[in-house]
Amino acid sequence: MGKGAGIRMVANNKKAYHEYFIEDKYEAGVSLAGTEVKSLRMGKCSIKESFIRIERGEVFIYGMHISPYEKGNIFNKDPLRVKKLLLHREEIRKIERQIAEKGMTLVPLQVYFKGSLVKVEIAVARGKKLYDKRQDIAKKDQKREAQRELKDRSRW
Repeated sequence: MGKGAGIRMVANNKKAYHEYFIEDKYEAGVSLAGTEVKSLRMGKCSIKESFIRIERGEVFIYGMHISPYEKGNIFNKDPLRVKKLLLHREEIRKIERQIAEKGMTLVPLQVYFKGSLVKVEIAVARGKKLYDKRQDIAKKDQKREAQRELKDRSRW
């Protein structure tokens, strides 16, 4: 297996599941500086406002906020700097073909450690319309009600 296969979550983008239909998922490495990795190990990362673009055959993530490492002083990088995602060339081509469809976009879903490596799960997604979001909320409410009913019945 080589490197340890332990997966430890750092950041999650729950909003992506609410805003988009997830079509296809990919795992990408991230090109980071040493102090950024140390900050990630402490769990200081946010991908809520981030997005992904493909430029000149390379994939970049914008708006991924990694808080500066406290003991990093001059070695700290800009928290919102553009970071390069590491994918195989064939995967990038496949993603480009999928995004060429109308309404498709790339969104980050989560940031995690896979062994000692920092990975980002990205998804090719289609934007939801307002009525789709309403349907999802209604389903979630029904599920919550059903759970509450079962919980109340089990008490008696």
